[in-house]
Amino acid sequence: MRKAGWAVGLGIVLLAGGVTAALVGRPGKEPKNKPEATLEFAAREVVRPVVTSLPLQIEFSGPLVAPSTAVVRSKAAGTLLTLSVGEGSRVKAGQSLGSLDLADLGSRIAERQAAVESARAQFAQAERAHAANQRLADQQFISSNALDTSRATLDAAKASLDASQAALNTLRVGLRDAALVAPIGGLVAKRHVVPGEKLAIEQPVVTIVDLSTLELAGSVGTHEVSRLAPDMRTELRIEGSGERVEGRIARIAPAAEPGTRSIGVTIALPNPKEQLRAGQYAMARVVLADPTPRLTVPVSAITTVSGQDHVWILEGGVLARRAVTTGRRDEANGRVEVLTGLANGAQVLAARFDNLREGAKAVVAAAPAPVASTAASAATTLR
Repeated sequence: MRKAGWAVGLGIVLLAGGVTAALVGRPGKEPKNKPEATLEFAAREVVRPVVTSLPLQIEFSGPLVAPSTAVVRSKAAGTLLTLSVGEGSRVKAGQSLGSLDLADLGSRIAERQAAVESARAQFAQAERAHAANQRLADQQFISSNALDTSRATLDAAKASLDASQAALNTLRVGLRDAALVAPIGGLVAKRHVVPGEKLAIEQPVVTIVDLSTLELAGSVGTHEVSRLAPDMRTELRIEGSGERVEGRIARIAPAAEPGTRSIGVTIALPNPKEQLRAGQYAMARVVLADPTPRLTVPVSAITTVSGQDHVWILEGGVLARRAVTTGRRDEANGRVEVLTGLANGAQVLAARFDNLREGAKAVVAAAPAPVASTAASAATTLR
C-alpha cells in the first residue's frame, strides 16, 4: 500500500510539472516586464527654435470700386429720341450720348423771350417819360412828387426787365443741361432707359465708369489701424485671377464705423490698362518691418489644449511637454513667436503627433547617407 501511494504522489507531481512546462513554452505568451519601445523621429521632424524677425502683416479685403463714376440724368422732361451708346461702349468727355424731344422746353423759351421784349419796351417807355418829367421839373412845371413817381415807374420797369431776362436765362441753362453729354471719359456700365421712353426730370439715363484708377474699401480693426498711414505700400491679390498688384493707402477714416470696432481704409490701385474691373473682390496685405529679433518655431509645432499652447520637446532622450506663451505670427512663412516656456537650443517636434506620452523614450534617426557617397564607398571596396 505504501508503494502504491508513493507512486500515485509521484505521478501527480510529474503531471503538474508537465502542465507548467507546457504553459511556459506556449508560443505567444509575452513576459510581464517587456522593455518599452523607443520612438524614432526623422531628422526633418525635429527642429530647433530660430531667432529671427517676424514682419507684421495686416490683411483686409473688399470689392474694387471705380471712384470716377458718373450717372447721366435727364435734366428735362421729354421723350428720349435716340441713345447712341450701349453697355461697354467707350465714350469721351463731352461726347453726345443721345437726344430728347424738347419741344415743350423750346416753347417755354420762346414765351420767355417774348416777355423779355415786352419788358424791354415798357422800360424804354418809362425811361423816355422820366426824361421828359426831369426837364419839366427843372423848369418847375411839375412838382417834385410827380418827378419821384416818374422815377419809381422807371425803376419798376427796369426790375421787370431784369426778372424776365433772368427767367429766360434759366430756361436756356435748362436747355443746355438737357443735352445728353458724357461728363467724363470711360466705359458705359449700364443703360437705364431705351429710346421712345418718356423721361422725367433727374431720371437716370446711363452710368459711365472710369477704370483707370480703382479703389478697395476695406475695414481694419482699431488695434491695428494705428500702424497704417496714407501712402503706405500694399499688395493686393485679385480673387479668381490670382494676380498680385501693388497699391497704396489713399485715406483712412477718422472714426470707427457705428456698431463695429473697425475703421475704413481705402487703397488706390492704378489700372491704366483697364485689366481689372469694378466689383472684383480683392485681398490687401500690408507688410510692416520688424526690427526686434524673436524666438520662433514652426506653427505646426504648437498644440493647443484647453486654451493653453504647448510644444513637445526631446530632452535627455525622453519626450516632454512644455507650456508656452506665443506672440506674433507670420502666417505666410508658417512661424510663430514663443515668448516664454522654451529654451533657445531645445529640440522641438515640428509636427503634431497623436498619442504622445510624456516621459516616453525617443531618439532622432540619423540622416541617410547621400547616394553619391554610398556609390563611391562601394567603388572603393571593389578596388
